[in-house]
Amino acid sequence: MKTDIILAGVGGQGILSIAAALGKAALDNNLNMKQAETHGMSQRGGDVQSFMRISDEEIFSDLIPKKGADLILSVEPMECLRYLPYLKEGGYVVTNKTPFINIPNYPEIEELEASIKALPNYVLIDADKIAKEEVGNGRAFNFVMLGAASPFIDIPFEYLEDGIRALFLKKGEDIVNMNIKALHAGRKFAEDNK
Repeated sequence: MKTDIILAGVGGQGILSIAAALGKAALDNNLNMKQAETHGMSQRGGDVQSFMRISDEEIFSDLIPKKGADLILSVEPMECLRYLPYLKEGGYVVTNKTPFINIPNYPEIEELEASIKALPNYVLIDADKIAKEEVGNGRAFNFVMLGAASPFIDIPFEYLEDGIRALFLKKGEDIVNMNIKALHAGRKFAEDNK
C-alpha cells in the first residue's frame, strides 16, 4: 500500500488539519509517513500545500517528484491546477468547486471548472454546501474534502475516522462527531460521482 498525496489550498482552509488527521491515521496504524509542507500567509490568503507520502514500506524522501502524485486533494479549484505537473498518469484530482478569490485576476469559475472536467480522473465537489447543508457546520468542509478523497487513498476508511477522533478528542465528542459526519458525507459524494 502506498499513496503520494499533494494537499493544496489557501491559508486558513484547513489543509494542515487534513494533513494532521491523515498523518495520525497512518502512524497510529503502523504505516510509514513523510510530510513536507510549504505554508502561505493565511492572513494574506497565501497558498498552502503539503506533500504527504504514506506507505506500508519504508519511505526515503518526503518530496513527491513531478508525475509522481497519486492524488491532488485541493480545497480550492485554482490551487489544484497549480500542482497538475505532479499528478501521475491515472492519478486523481479531488477539488472543492468553491473558489477562494484572493487575487484581482482570479480566473473565471467556468474556465477553472472546464479545465478540471477535462481531466481523466476527477471529483469536483461543493464541499462548502455539503458541510453547511448535510453536516450543519460550514467549517467542516475540509473533512468533507478528505472524505471525497478517501476512495483514492490507500488507507482503510476507519483509519481516517480514528485519525479525526484522535485529533479532536480534546475538543469534545460533538466536534469529533461533526468532523466524522463530514468525512462520511464527502465519501458518499465521491462514491456517487466518480
